[in-house]
Amino acid sequence: MPSFDIVSEIDQVELRNAVDNAARELTTRFDFRGVEASIELKELTVTLMTESDFQLEQLVEILRNNCTRRGISMAGVDMEDEPVHSGKTYSYHVSFKQGIDQPVAKQIIKKIKDAKLKVQASIQGEKVRVTGKKRDDLQGAIALLKDSDIELPLQYENFRD
Repeated sequence: MPSFDIVSEIDQVELRNAVDNAARELTTRFDFRGVEASIELKELTVTLMTESDFQLEQLVEILRNNCTRRGISMAGVDMEDEPVHSGKTYSYHVSFKQGIDQPVAKQIIKKIKDAKLKVQASIQGEKVRVTGKKRDDLQGAIALLKDSDIELPLQYENFRD
């Protein structure tokens, strides 16, 4: 029986490259000359730090542009609402999510069931497995999810006949 898995994973190598490129761009920007500013990656969390609130927004934009160039979606990112102000620096912590959590998995399954496709979806840890009798039904499920408003970047893998 044909099946595929829906996952949400961040390519950590590309994330590292995006952060390195953003840090390199930071050193060449004229508006950051003589300013204490940094972009650092630890695990899946990027820390942006600088001296003013406005410059922090510029750092977020630099990171967003570099992630987009590297094919990393900023859709499923946890970003603090307010910057953390300590001493003379402002900082943001941007966390990239790995895997599909339970509420989002249930939302995906509900969308598939509401579309009345001839497929079954089940939660398998941090991924959702979709099975059906025909490849066309599975491809219809992929098309449905690509057009949906789910806030995570989804990948479709292990497409088997």
